[in-house]
Formats: sequence, C-alpha cells, structure tokens
Amino acid sequence: MILHEFIDYSVLKLIWWALLGVLLMGFAVTDGFDMGVGTLLPFVAETDVERRVAINTIGATWEGNQVWFILGGGAIFAAWPPLYAISFSGFYLAMFVVLAAMILRPVAFKYRSKRPDPSWRSSWDWALFVGSFVPALVFGVAVGNVLLGVPFRLDQDLRMTYEGSFFDLFSPFTLLCGVLSVAMLVMHGGAWLGLRAGGVVATRGRRYGSLAAVLVVILFAFGGWLILSGYVEGFRITSQIDPDMQANPLAKQAISEGGAWLANYSTYPWMMIAPILGFVGALGAFIGLQTRFEGLTFIASKLSVIGVIGTVGLSMFPFILPSSVQPEASLTVWDAASSHSTLFNMLVVTVIFLPLILLYTAWVYKVLWGKVDEATIERDNDTAY
Repeated sequence: MILHEFIDYSVLKLIWWALLGVLLMGFAVTDGFDMGVGTLLPFVAETDVERRVAINTIGATWEGNQVWFILGGGAIFAAWPPLYAISFSGFYLAMFVVLAAMILRPVAFKYRSKRPDPSWRSSWDWALFVGSFVPALVFGVAVGNVLLGVPFRLDQDLRMTYEGSFFDLFSPFTLLCGVLSVAMLVMHGGAWLGLRAGGVVATRGRRYGSLAAVLVVILFAFGGWLILSGYVEGFRITSQIDPDMQANPLAKQAISEGGAWLANYSTYPWMMIAPILGFVGALGAFIGLQTRFEGLTFIASKLSVIGVIGTVGLSMFPFILPSSVQPEASLTVWDAASSHSTLFNMLVVTVIFLPLILLYTAWVYKVLWGKVDEATIERDNDTAY
C-alpha cells in the first residue's frame, strides 16, 4: 500500500487548512509586532535616540519574523493552487503595493543609521512607518474582501476571469477591516514596546497600545454586528460535496445569504472560542498595558490576534475564497486542494522542519532577550540600528 494512503485525503485537506491558519497566525503574531512598532515609530519617539530605542527592540529579529510570510505564501502555492492563482491575480496591484512596502522596510532598517544627518534618518524613519502601516492596512482590506466575496468567475475549463479593479477593493466594510488590522497590530506593537523598551518609549508605547486595544474591541464588535445584521452576506453550499474529491470548484452549488458566516457557530459551538479570544485578549492587553504586567500583556495581545484571525477562518469554513459573482465557483477546503500525494509529502516535510524552525526561533529570542533603552543605544552605538 502506498504510504500516503494511510491518511485520508479529506483529513489531509483539513490538516492543511489548519496549517495554513497556523502559518498566517504565526506571521501576524511575530511580524505583527514589528509592523506595530514601525507604525508607532513617529508617535512614541521624538528624538533620534528614542527612535533608535524603538527600532532596536525589533532590530535583531524582524528578518526571521518575515519568514512566516514566505512560508504562508509557499503553503498557499503548494497546497491550494487555485487559491494562489486567483488571489494573486485578482489582488495583483494590492500585492504589489504590499511587496513594495515590505521591500522598503528592510532597506530602511539597514540604511537609516549609516549617516548622522537628521534629514537622512528622518526620511528612513518615515519609510519604516510606511513599510509597516501599509501592509497592516492592506492585509486587513484583503480579509474584508474575502469575507464579502471576490468578483471572479470560472469557465468550464476552470479558467479564471477577475471582474474587479484595484479601487473596488476599498469599500466601507473592507476599510473597517483594514483599520481593525492596523489597530490590532498597533496594540501588539505597544505591548512589545512595553515589554522590551525602556524609559519614555515604553511609556508612550503603552499609551498608544491601550488606545489601540480599545479600538480593536469596538471595531471587532462592530464588524460582527454588520455580519449578524445581514449587511455583510456570507456563503453557503447547497449541494452534496465529496470531501475526497479532486480539485474542481464547479462540482457544487452555492449561494450567498445573510447570516451564513454565523452558521458554523450553531453547528460547532466550540468555535466560539475564537471570537471570545479576540475580545478577551484585547481587553486583557488593555488592562495589562495600564497596570504594566508586561509579560501577560504581550500574551494577551497574542491571543487577541490569534482570536481575530481564527474567527475569520472558522466563520468561513469550508470556504477559503468565495466568489461574489458566481458563488458556485467559490473555492473551498474540499475542492481547491492539491493532490493526495502532494499534501502528504508536504505534511512529512512540515512535521520534520516546522518544529526545528520553532525551536530555533525560541532559541534566538532567548539569546537576544533584554531591555533596550537609551543607555543600551549609547553603549552599542556602532552596532545598533
């Protein structure tokens, strides 16, 4: 018997759906606080030394954190080829903006302290802000569009036609999701500054992080109300579907209707843990930032990020990319996956290497741990960012 047949095809699809969620959460939890600190940079630091304090709290680990973004993109490409093809084609300009911003950010890290000229450093500091704020906003806008449904069609040969434009991506609901994403990462960045920075930078980070935590609760609740009220319609499969089927999104029937994104919570009540984590984590982060329980604050902000992202994934299951103009062409966990052998081989590699990546990451953080303050910058002036 072939080895991969020991695991059912439908089980492998579920495993890779969960792993994709883990990779996206890993990216948001790790590189998320980097983006949060970059977004907060103009507000928490007034002098050059203060800005260097903020930058150097993430300076040693930001490169490794971005690996999660690459892993997520690679997982989409290999495990869900139709999702990769349609999302990267339909969101092409948005992806270009994100990549341009994410290219700008590392350049700013490397060059901002190469010259002592204040205008030179100020320019790169604003580049850091743009390179952090823009991806945080666009990622949220993209999630909002996925919840609304993406305007694509599939013909009988599964060739895709995208009917939207770049500016169609920005609607009131998607902008709400974008602002929620920024607020969530600013909260996470504020918690990180409270944990790693010293002096006035940490104080200001707690202040802005607290405001962002309150905003997360308000926007998350408002977004949920929009879905509950039917303003944002969800999608539902109306025909039988074979979980073991090969990739063919057109082998089903689906419709869009109000309240569909809430159906999973009545069918699987345990899924309520995700939105609860989103709210409780943000409230916990707010309380921790106010009371200066640094470690617990950062854990709470992590849980909030995981909860918000998990809410989207669990609400949509089994959909991963619904179509607003041809609901039956929507991509689901069951009809958009790679072959049985591909998913199994990828799982074997993941089981071997993902724990090694996590262990190495934990070791790096342990070795590089410690507070960063103005005295640290003066001591390490020649090597610090």
